[in-house]
Amino acid sequence: MLYRTAFLALLLVVGLGCKEVPAGPALLFDVNNNKVLYSEEPDSFWYPASLTKMMTAYLTFEAIKKKKLTLKSKISCSAYARKQPPSKIGLKVGGAMPLDLALKSLIVKSANDVAVMLAEAVAGSEAAFVAQMNATAKRLGMTRTNFVNPHGLPAPKQVSTARDLAKLARAVITEYPEYAHYWSMSQMRIGKIKLRSHNGLLRSFKGADGMKTGFICDSGFNIVASATRDGTRLVAVVLGDASSKKRNVRAENLLEYGFRQPGWKKFFNTFTVDNFPMVPKPKGIRSVRKSVVSWSCNPKKARSAKRRRRRQKRRRSARQ
Repeated sequence: MLYRTAFLALLLVVGLGCKEVPAGPALLFDVNNNKVLYSEEPDSFWYPASLTKMMTAYLTFEAIKKKKLTLKSKISCSAYARKQPPSKIGLKVGGAMPLDLALKSLIVKSANDVAVMLAEAVAGSEAAFVAQMNATAKRLGMTRTNFVNPHGLPAPKQVSTARDLAKLARAVITEYPEYAHYWSMSQMRIGKIKLRSHNGLLRSFKGADGMKTGFICDSGFNIVASATRDGTRLVAVVLGDASSKKRNVRAENLLEYGFRQPGWKKFFNTFTVDNFPMVPKPKGIRSVRKSVVSWSCNPKKARSAKRRRRRQKRRRSARQ
């Protein structure tokens, strides 16, 4: 297994660049053979934020498979779903949408109200759905994950790890390939309104084909990013970056590193998502709120970043 220092050195050598030490856990694996190509604190607890919605989607796909729902089924907005904070679609109580549109809203818009609507449609109540989430996590081998809601909004006991999220991503990809188009959508429409995905890699990284982003102040910016080139599909789990830009760059660096690995090195690598040694006593859950560049979490840093962008823009204009 590669350690952090070797990995960062490699990035510099191949010209991918990495000026700062990553903030949180990370894991890169090959979906075709489950081999882990890089890991850092893979078993440390972290707040998954909206990466939680990957499990919500997975259980919705399972409900379709069991013929409990279809993509044309109408799911309605309860008073409880209506109360969820943004991001949200904002249906009125009693309003409804087709399940197909709900899945797009969940994955592309990351709508918290829709997450509750899906939970209630699949299991009857949020509490029953959360019980299904945790039972499914256990079945998938997500041994250090606990869910308390279907959307990932702040909750002290809602935790996961990079390894567990990799296992969830693998299950979504391998068990439900017929729904791959939801994860690769860079935008969607509700009526005349266009909504863009927060996953910038879908627009900037060659071969990117999914999956989901997540953010709350305490978790920082998270992403599970998938990309495919020449038949090789890689997934990078990146947690805890200070900004969406840094998160995207870090995920791109990991994926690019994986695609550049020579075949012989992958052949002799015996570590998989399931068998590589687990840290017996992982680091406790920690918050990166103070380092996050966001108006909602850290206005001073956000203002500083805005001023820095303005200075950079003026310098570029002066050079032209």
